[in-house]
Amino acid sequence: MWSGCRISSFAVGYSDRKWGVGAMLGSWVRWGFFSLWLLSTSLLFGGALPQERLRLETIPSVMTKLFSYHISVKEFTPEMVKRAFKISLEHFDAEKQYLLASEAALYEEASDEVLQQAAQRLTTGNYQDFVHMYTLFQQAVIRAQKMRQGMIQEVVGVSPPLLIESYQSYAVSSKDLRIRQCQNMQRFFDFHSKHTDLSTVERRTAVYALYEDKARRQEYRYLFVDANGRPFSQEFVEHLFALRVLKALAKSLDTHTAFYSSEEAYQMRTGLEKQFEGVGIVLSEGIDGVMIADLIEGSSAQESGMVQVNDLLVEIDGQSLQGYSFEEVLEVLKKKDQGEILLGLKRAGSSKIQRVLLSKRPIVMQEERIRVGYQPCEGGIIGKIALYSFYEMAGGHSSEKDLKEAIQGLKQKGNLVGLVLDLRENSGGFLSQAVKVSGLFISNGVVVIAKYGNGEKHYLRSLTGHPFCSLPLVILTSKMSASASEIVAQTLQDYGVALIVGDERTFGKGSIQYQTITDQSAKLFFKVTVGRYYSVAGKSTQIEGVVADIVIPTQFAPYQIGEKYLEYPLSQDRVEPAFQDTLSDLDPRHRHLFQEHYLPALQREVVFWKERVSELRDRSQQRLLENRAFQTLFREHEVIRQRQNPWSVNRVDAPIQTSLSDLQMQEAVHVVEDMLSMQRDSALSLTGTDPT
Repeated sequence: MWSGCRISSFAVGYSDRKWGVGAMLGSWVRWGFFSLWLLSTSLLFGGALPQERLRLETIPSVMTKLFSYHISVKEFTPEMVKRAFKISLEHFDAEKQYLLASEAALYEEASDEVLQQAAQRLTTGNYQDFVHMYTLFQQAVIRAQKMRQGMIQEVVGVSPPLLIESYQSYAVSSKDLRIRQCQNMQRFFDFHSKHTDLSTVERRTAVYALYEDKARRQEYRYLFVDANGRPFSQEFVEHLFALRVLKALAKSLDTHTAFYSSEEAYQMRTGLEKQFEGVGIVLSEGIDGVMIADLIEGSSAQESGMVQVNDLLVEIDGQSLQGYSFEEVLEVLKKKDQGEILLGLKRAGSSKIQRVLLSKRPIVMQEERIRVGYQPCEGGIIGKIALYSFYEMAGGHSSEKDLKEAIQGLKQKGNLVGLVLDLRENSGGFLSQAVKVSGLFISNGVVVIAKYGNGEKHYLRSLTGHPFCSLPLVILTSKMSASASEIVAQTLQDYGVALIVGDERTFGKGSIQYQTITDQSAKLFFKVTVGRYYSVAGKSTQIEGVVADIVIPTQFAPYQIGEKYLEYPLSQDRVEPAFQDTLSDLDPRHRHLFQEHYLPALQREVVFWKERVSELRDRSQQRLLENRAFQTLFREHEVIRQRQNPWSVNRVDAPIQTSLSDLQMQEAVHVVEDMLSMQRDSALSLTGTDPT
């Protein structure tokens, strides 16, 4: 029972075929339940983490735990309910193509009294407000499916428009809803027209049929029926409902608190640990069936030489996949727990089935970890290292270890005299790795100050005793540099051992999350904001990010990217600096050991580059003014800014790739060359002799 509402009230009588799940694009592009699949439904074949079947009583137990951990919110409030309503609406209808404005207003414009009553009901375990909301969603789905009947015949012979409107507000009429459904269908067609042959009416019709099939499979998750229209079991309905309610309530606490399904948790663990177990194929769904979209480097699929991109997957262990939906194919793959799997493939233009036996094994995502290069300069070489995340992996691999090995490898290439550490696309990772990476460039000292909801402070320290690398250092950042990468950049800037070069500011995430995603024994997966972090200077990167010493706009510069654009972010504040470490957080019984071995090698603030940053900035800006390529880039930035609208927050509308030889990297190397020149001049002025 649901406090008076039976779960079976969701099982709307409906007999058509139905559909799957939504997706997210990276850490930065946030989509709703019905959007990304329209463009590209692809999934890395690995697995999922075990998750207990959720029940209604799971909701209060999870929320009690989240409240106990959270930095500030400790109970249900009207503001939480208001946010949860809005989040639920966005998850269901992010593209504003299902609900009418009058329907959404029931929740978006709920009175204070209604919100207060809903908060009280949640406190007592009564979820009737969400029951009513999901009943509304079901009605909207059925209405949309009726609208689309016959729509294929209307648009199959019409070329899609080049520009299809994105909506910020809900439709005011059913007519408007129908137009939006039609445009979404055309957007789907436009994507497939760029990736497959649609020269015949039959193939064009097949694209629209695929759209309808995928849409219904997704929509059916809200109708609580399977792909064949059969009602889900009572237990699975309860699980889905509890999952969606928990997602909305967790997200309402703040922008970085979240509850995850086992599939989502698996993908996040893979991203953090940079490894997964599988055969190494990426699948996509097209009008010809389930296809191989990509192969993972170092996987059994890639090493076999018998699997190619665009091959059709038609069999698994001799079982034909004829009539299987994309989601059903994925489920079959996930259930294959044995060490080997036999895939049946068809090459484009061939009717012959080629069978390939592949082994399921751990795969390390080497290409996403680190990239190393160098550039000759006066007196030696300048190293260029791109670090894409802060990771810890089984087998001993970590960002700290890989970075040390990269620096050692560069020293073997020549006389390493300077370094550019590229964190432009580094969105973070393990806090412990941020501390260790920072410790490569300083001796002993505070790297991060963590302050929790009860006011308690913890100090995370580098205990290296001496820097591993003390060369002139530039850290290249962008608006996409976030979290752990901001810790490293801000810490090394505060100590004065590095200059920050790139976009005016970084992303601005300065909060700490506790998470169960990497806990091998966890059955429920969530992350929750437990505190804020600060640099050794007492600065918080929250909202404002790390301010660049020298601005070299990257390709991300014109976009509205950052914590300040997210909903429900924490505010910014400061704490006292910790350059003079008082060891106040340590147990008095152990403090004498730090006083004896840690404090004598305490990193001091370096002012050399801080005193010269103005001149370095002027030199760089002059080069940008004289560089035609940069001037062209600036004009492109202005065009992007002019076409921006609120929908584009935390999104980019074109592929962006950074490299070890692009414009920003080239200028970062020039800054290091300037630093080396100033260093030589300083040595000459002090000694009166050539330091070489």
